Amino acid sequence: MLRTCAVLGGFLLLFASVSSGDEVTKRTVVTLNEPVIVAGVRTVTLEPGKYVIKLMNHDHNRNIVLFYNERENKLFATVLAINNYRLFPTEKTVLKYWETPSGNPLALRAWFPAGDRWGQEFVYPKGLAARIAHETGANVLTAPATTETELQTAPVTEIESTGKEVPLEEAFVAPPESSSSWESLDAELAEFTPEPEPLPATASPFFAIGLAGLLFAATGLAVRRVS
Repeated sequence: MLRTCAVLGGFLLLFASVSSGDEVTKRTVVTLNEPVIVAGVRTVTLEPGKYVIKLMNHDHNRNIVLFYNERENKLFATVLAINNYRLFPTEKTVLKYWETPSGNPLALRAWFPAGDRWGQEFVYPKGLAARIAHETGANVLTAPATTETELQTAPVTEIESTGKEVPLEEAFVAPPESSSSWESLDAELAEFTPEPEPLPATASPFFAIGLAGLLFAATGLAVRRVS
């Protein structure tokens, strides 16, 4: 039976605020109340306790996330992540999880620092990503990186619930619109645009002829009276 993950604070973990003045690394201290799977170059299970999460680097596409013990003198995992956006930021840090079969630790899916709209969604090794996708029915991020150096350049893809691997761009990036596509659209519109039709004649010419005759007759009478 699948277990639905908890998103906000409560019975699974106790949140602490981001360290003040550290907007680059987003250093965050969290307390885990249950074991949690964290998949990086080396997949680990974090036991209940306090941990420090922070960014090693930050760019527009991908990030490297570090998981330390509370004293930051032991590194547990180095994990690849991509940007994840939420509409409504919260005052507390949020950790999201993948559903897992009963009896298995939760799998960490995403981390949103307190007050931020942008968070990090974690990338899993292909084998584990395929199992999570099969269990949840959702696409799971994956990359073939086996070393910390490869995390910087390894291509990120998605594993579907069927086990098929698809490019990440197909899910997140809309295809660019070229000028040729606009030209073809204009041609289609022109094909279905009807030609303007001339308006029907609604006035009869006999009325104008009669009016001209009356004017000539009146002019003749006026000339005769004057003469």
